[in-house]
This record gives sequence, C-alpha cells and structure tokens, in this order.
Amino acid sequence: MKRLKNYIRGFFQPPISGAYLPDYEPATGEVLCELPDSDERDIEAAVTGAQAAFPVWSGWSEAQRAGALQAIADGIEARFDEFVYAESDDTGKPVSLARSLDIPRAIANLRFFAGLLQGFGGESYQSTAAGYSYVLRLPVGAIGAISPWNLPLYLFTWKIAPALAAGCTVVGKVSELTPLTATLLAEVIDATTLPKGAFNLVHGLGAKTGAAMAAHPGLTAITFTGGTETGRRIALAAAPLFKKLSLEMGGKNPYLVSADTDYDAALETALEAAFRNQGEICLCGSRIYVEKPLYDRFRSDFVERAKTLKVGDPRESDTRQGALISAGHFEKVLRYIELAKDEGGRVLCGGEPVKVAGRCSDGWFVAPTVIEGLPLECRVNQEEIFGPVVSITPFEVEEEAIRLANGTRYGLAATIWTQDLGKAQRMAGCLDFGVVWINGWMLRDLRTPFGGMKESGLGREGGYEALRFFTEPKSVTVGR
Repeated sequence: MKRLKNYIRGFFQPPISGAYLPDYEPATGEVLCELPDSDERDIEAAVTGAQAAFPVWSGWSEAQRAGALQAIADGIEARFDEFVYAESDDTGKPVSLARSLDIPRAIANLRFFAGLLQGFGGESYQSTAAGYSYVLRLPVGAIGAISPWNLPLYLFTWKIAPALAAGCTVVGKVSELTPLTATLLAEVIDATTLPKGAFNLVHGLGAKTGAAMAAHPGLTAITFTGGTETGRRIALAAAPLFKKLSLEMGGKNPYLVSADTDYDAALETALEAAFRNQGEICLCGSRIYVEKPLYDRFRSDFVERAKTLKVGDPRESDTRQGALISAGHFEKVLRYIELAKDEGGRVLCGGEPVKVAGRCSDGWFVAPTVIEGLPLECRVNQEEIFGPVVSITPFEVEEEAIRLANGTRYGLAATIWTQDLGKAQRMAGCLDFGVVWINGWMLRDLRTPFGGMKESGLGREGGYEALRFFTEPKSVTVGR
C-alpha cells in the first residue's frame, strides 16, 4: 500500500505520530493509498519551517517570485496526465472534467498571479498639506491555506498562488479525502528553486491539523474554503489571535429563468449548473426558479435531459457524472432525497443509487435528481446538499423571484436568464449574493473579486483582492 508523506521544510517526511488514514477511490470504494494522520506537532514543524523561510522568500524580487510560480505551472504541465488521473481517481469526477477544468484551471491560477504581481501596488499621493505619501504592500508572513475535496488542486492553487506571489510562505492542508494531487504538487515544487520551507504540506484530519493551524499564533492569516460550520469553528479559533481570515463557504444558489429567455441556452446551462461534478460545487444552481408561462415546458425538458446524463465509470469518455466523494456523503445525499419526500416534494427523476457494472460496482453513485413541490422554508431548499439534487419551482413576478432567491442564509452565487438586460441588471442589484451571472454560469474572469455574502463567506478572493489579503498596507509620508 502506497503511503503519502508530508512535505515540511523542503523534505518529504512521515507523520510524527506514525499513524495513517485510508484514502478511498469513490468510483470503486477501494483504498487508493494511505495518508499521514498528522497532528499539532507536524503543524508546529511546518510553521517553524515557514517562518524560517519567510525572510528569504519575501526578499526575492517580484520578477523572481513570478518566475518561480511559472516554473511550478510548467511542472504541472509536464506531468499533466498524471495530475488528471490522480484527480479523477481521488474525487470520483469524470476524467474528461479533470482534463478540461480542474488541472488547466490550477495551471491558470499560477500563471495568472505570476502576471498580476507585476502591476500590484504603486499607490502614491501628493498634497500641499501632507507632502508626498506612498503605500508599501508588505507580505503578512507565514499563512495557512485550507482547501476542500471537491476541486482539490484547482482551489488549493487558487490560495497558494497569490500567497506565494505576495511574498508569504505557506502551510497548506488539503482535505483528507483528496490528498493525491497536492502531493504531486509538492513533488513539482520540490524540483524548483523555491526556498525550503516556503511551501509546506501537512496531511490529516481537519479536527487535528486544520484546528491546529487556526489556533497557531505563528500563522498570521488563514484562507479557507469549505463548509460553513467548519468556517465558523476556524473563525472562533482565530479571532482571539486577530488573524486575517478569508472564508469561502457554503451555497444554496438560485437559478432564475424568465419567460423571455434564450430557452435552449438556459436549459442546457441549467443541466451543467445542477449536475457538473456530481453537484459537488459550491456554485451549483441547486434551486431552479422558472417564470410560470415557461415552467411546464422547461420542467419537462429539464427532467428528460437529466435522465439522459450518463452516470458511470469516470474513466469512460462519455460519462457525464461520476461518483460521490465518500460512503458517508453518499448516504447523506440519499437521506436528503428521502427528507424531500417527507417535506412534500415529488421526485420527477432520479432519487436512487446507480449501480455501475464492472470495476465500479461498489462505487458511490447517485442518479441526477429533480424534485418539485418543495416550499422555500423546507430543509432541502435551505441546506446545502452538495450532490446531484435540485428543486424546481415556478414564480409569477420578478419580485417573487427575488424573494425566493434571497430566502436562505447563504449568499454565494445566483444566475439570471433573460433577454431584457435592464431587468437583469435590476435583479442583479437586488440579489444578496457575492457573484451574479447573467445568461451564463461559472463564467470567471480571474481579475474580479470572488466570495459570498451572509453565511457564504467573509472576504474576497481573486485578482488584487487576493494580493491585498496576503499583504499589509504601510503608509509612508515624506513631509514638505
């Protein structure tokens, strides 16, 4: 059985405890490898290494740091297929999705922040009263980056790329459910000129390693993507230490379809928004609201399209939906479907496990599920399921659509479909969400701020917002 190692101070090493955890392949239910069951001692070693490396790494010029990020991106590209298959095996997602989305986006994250760094900072002001003032942007120090299991390399690089670009050193932790591509990334970094300790990777359970990172006084900032309850615990641990926090958390996102929409585009995109990555994306459109004149047609066509999505072996090229991440999550999704029935919902398609023949006969697959007749207040419409389950509901007027959309504790992303641009912009201004798409979904310009409102997040990622988070502004004024 292959055993992964932590990467601390530029060396691959076993956990201090000597204990390991199994990493399962979702599509087969079999153990892929074992990963370190690390604890606060491993975190201490990693933080010490990051602190020691900080003066060296932060002393590199912007061009040197940008070059290092480009070298990491080159290293991933050189092992592209290895990363693709590792990501698919570890998450259960189709190989085609890992190849077209996850790994290319990870590479793009590194290259983007390498380029963005060159234009960052440079604020200066002159006045007759105050003289000449300028702003220094200094890296905050050693930081902690905690990323989830649904888009492992994609979201991990989304955090470490701006941190390293800004001159911070990193202690990283990925989900214990998906450790493979982070380990490959550490191998790539190890082959570059990055100073030892500038990047550290500690595997393990969130309750041990993640909690130790949040509470460690040597980490000046924590960037986290994951569930809202976990984010709340991190905030409670970090608050007494006055750490900077960036929390990107859950979503229960509305997908609003007006009667005047581009019908075919709205329908096809709704399928992607609902079921891409098995619905295991915080941005998925899990609550579909359709204007009443269009509702019956849209519901019928959407259900028929959902029935045709192939659920199967992630390695097969025509598979549209793979396996759910774990046995526990598989059972959780099925419980929500049963709850929907208890809450008065009607299952229009799906609603059951899928048995896949061959090597995936013991995998954790659930059919794309569409549920009608659920009130806004029910748990299935209020809680993040994070699986291939969506509700569909009619609305009559624009004001009702906005009320329904805003009617949860989450505020991550919303989608509007209409050909009336004035209406779309008016609705966008009224929606309590950090990200709003008009006539599209998952469209990302990496320069724009990303994050949620309400219980979906704290702070913003992306573009200059990310570089600002990993730096402290220092105002310097030269008197007349």
